[in-house]
Amino acid sequence: MRTADELTAASDSAWPALETELRSNPQLTILPVAVPAGRESLYGLQVTTRSRLGALSLHTGGLLVDGGWLRVLGGGGGSGLPSLAEANDLPGAGEAPPALLVGYDVLGGRFELTGADPALAGRPGAPGDVCYFGPDTLHWESLGAGHGGWLSWIAQGGTTQFYESLRWPGWQEETRALPLTHGITVYPFLWSQEAHEDLAATSRRPAPMAELFTFQAETATRLAAGPSA
Repeated sequence: MRTADELTAASDSAWPALETELRSNPQLTILPVAVPAGRESLYGLQVTTRSRLGALSLHTGGLLVDGGWLRVLGGGGGSGLPSLAEANDLPGAGEAPPALLVGYDVLGGRFELTGADPALAGRPGAPGDVCYFGPDTLHWESLGAGHGGWLSWIAQGGTTQFYESLRWPGWQEETRALPLTHGITVYPFLWSQEAHEDLAATSRRPAPMAELFTFQAETATRLAAGPSA
């Protein structure tokens, strides 16, 4: 395990260029992070600040996009979001996790960075791809970009089109009213025909993010197993 001092020793940190890019998006908020929390998260990840992953972890408490609709994980530390290390139980006792949770949206959609073996992680795409678990499909899809490219896509406003079919009139107000520990549960469920036909007619309520993740994962497993499961 390299120390935090070793991981921050690089003279060519990715942060200056990344910060400039992120600040170009007025719909993006960079959350502050205390120095000890950022260093602790970086130590758990065991990546240097040459990488955008390491730079984000050291220099931010995370990112809020579109009023908190999308939450991108960073160094945590009281920002309201867990750190990258905390969300992925790092440092672990053994090998690196097969995929790394790097962000999620209010509907429970998850973004994960695939490790060296996509098949082991159960993800499509190539090693190093960011994949998205859709709350409306209950399936993973590769976005065809790594973590750095994903951050650039966010900074360039890519979420507007990406989430167009999952937003209803008034989603901004409902999102801003949430604590960062919570998301929104939708009924009829987002993967149902009713929700696909008229999302605005669904009922919605706040729910803990952990509850959303667990329910969607269990439902995806049950549906994949077939009617007899």
